Amino acid sequence: MARTKRSRRSYGAGEWGRNRVRIFPDPKTGNFQIEWRENGRRLTRSLGHRDWARAKRQADEFAAGFVGPDLNGKAEAEPEPLTLEMLFDIYGEEVTPTKTRRVQHRDRIATGMFLDLLGRDRRPETLSQRDWDRFIRERRAGRIGPSGKPVSNRTIELDLKFLLAVLNWATKSRDEEGRLLLDSNPLRGLRTPKEKNPARVVLSEEEYRAMLGVSRQVDWRFHVAFVLAHETGHRIGAIRNLRWSDIDFEGREVRWRAEHEKTGYEHVTPMTDEAVAVLEEAREANPGSGEKLILPASKDPSASIGRGRTGVWWRKAERLAGLEPKARRGWHSLRRKFASDLMDLPLKVLCELGGWKEAQTVLRCYQQADSVQLRKALDSRPRVRA
Repeated sequence: MARTKRSRRSYGAGEWGRNRVRIFPDPKTGNFQIEWRENGRRLTRSLGHRDWARAKRQADEFAAGFVGPDLNGKAEAEPEPLTLEMLFDIYGEEVTPTKTRRVQHRDRIATGMFLDLLGRDRRPETLSQRDWDRFIRERRAGRIGPSGKPVSNRTIELDLKFLLAVLNWATKSRDEEGRLLLDSNPLRGLRTPKEKNPARVVLSEEEYRAMLGVSRQVDWRFHVAFVLAHETGHRIGAIRNLRWSDIDFEGREVRWRAEHEKTGYEHVTPMTDEAVAVLEEAREANPGSGEKLILPASKDPSASIGRGRTGVWWRKAERLAGLEPKARRGWHSLRRKFASDLMDLPLKVLCELGGWKEAQTVLRCYQQADSVQLRKALDSRPRVRA
């Protein structure tokens, strides 16, 4: 009796010792290879494509004796219709690995949710508003998702934007025969749910001073990162990956590399006296030059400190400073503080200093006027006495 076995990385057909055939992806090219035995020798040949359904069919035909090792038997039939599972597999192998580790994890979770809810054999072109709305209802109610709990509109928005990204990518990508994976995005134009009043916490000056006072008790790297985040307004991800070659002490400038910027925008900004001083302190604690990391991980100096570790340090600093826990008061609250403190600057200048590509983003998500600024604005208004 023929045996058939399938896994994510390989597929086998035929009987052991008689007509066993196996296909698997070449780790270098991604094209499927077919493997069989002939006169006791193991032979392999490239199928020259990455179409999973087509490769399985070729393996079955080869094992059944319909075609020989040259795979030039009868003409290839039309490829099997693209399914959601096939599309997510291709995207997961070709696009997801180019993202950060955190985003890769999010991609895998979202992939599982969409396949479980919509069906692995579902044709992407058949997706509709009903599927879109059903996902929103189920996700919002907590009936799907790893936590099993209701989630916010922001989380749902991120999930749906991933789905849209996959479908949009498929409309621009072609298979080995030159055919588009998907002619059009069936969900194009549908609106994602939005948070009505998103919580965008700004670290106050008093909170900053309190945490700064205990920052060295946490770790010297936390102190350096904390001050740099305050003085430069940049994301903690970019700060974690700074190298000594990025720092120009003589010119008092720092280079922000595109690969560590969320916007992919490489730029150079001047440093304040506080930023220079804390980097001098870092150089004493971690002498180095060139491509050596300024803030290395404890166990592996060739790797930067992890994002999770900086989060742990932040919470420890809050406790030591005696601050009451506040949701979403994290590293990004320093970036919002930077934008709000420099509200009087021209937006073009502020965007260049903080690495924002669009001024509208600063206005919508970062700058927040406090009561002192509002009072100052009113007091400075010209007065006319009646």
